[in-house]
Amino acid sequence: MNLVHRYRLQLVGLLLSVLGWILTCTSNYLPDWKNLNLDLNVLELWTMGLWQTCIVQEEGGTQCKDFDSFLALPLEIKISRILVSASNGLGLLSLVISSLGLDCLKMEEQKLKKQLLLLGGILLWISGVLALVPVSWVAHTIIQDFWDEDIPEIVPRWEMGDALFSGWFGGFFIILGGSLLLSTICLSSDHQLPEQYAMADMQDNHQHLEIGSRRL
Repeated sequence: MNLVHRYRLQLVGLLLSVLGWILTCTSNYLPDWKNLNLDLNVLELWTMGLWQTCIVQEEGGTQCKDFDSFLALPLEIKISRILVSASNGLGLLSLVISSLGLDCLKMEEQKLKKQLLLLGGILLWISGVLALVPVSWVAHTIIQDFWDEDIPEIVPRWEMGDALFSGWFGGFFIILGGSLLLSTICLSSDHQLPEQYAMADMQDNHQHLEIGSRRL
């Protein structure tokens, strides 16, 4: 692969990872993982996130409240809070490591740069998976409860909020960016194989010439 093309591919991979990390951080703090529409005296929208719940009234007023107890939360919310927070922290660490392994940075140890890029790409993959698992789990529980025939139809049901879509896109962009960074390592190594073979052939030819000259 051309060196310039590898630079561009690494830059695109890093930018996608940064965008994905921003989206997963946004989904972590958005209070609308779940939405519940209540049409009582006043039309209200109840939202539930990982850290707080909010009530949005039709008149425009919004009231938010933090959860009183972590143990009182639903299981999927508790696990999601842990996994998404771990994804945000690991994503930041992987972005720093990956940026240090870019080819555009001057470093004498090329082997170290590849190791940093490899480690950063793997950590980005893990970070993306840690973000996709909780949002998919919460979405699954919402869909399962929404179509539960045992719940009466008159009972309001939770629906998916914008935070889930932000987490899905964020996790996907992180995995895609990490894959692009890892692909540059494979392509660069493949590009060096013909050169290694050529050097080996030149050494063999040189040895044959030396042996032939000695015999003469």
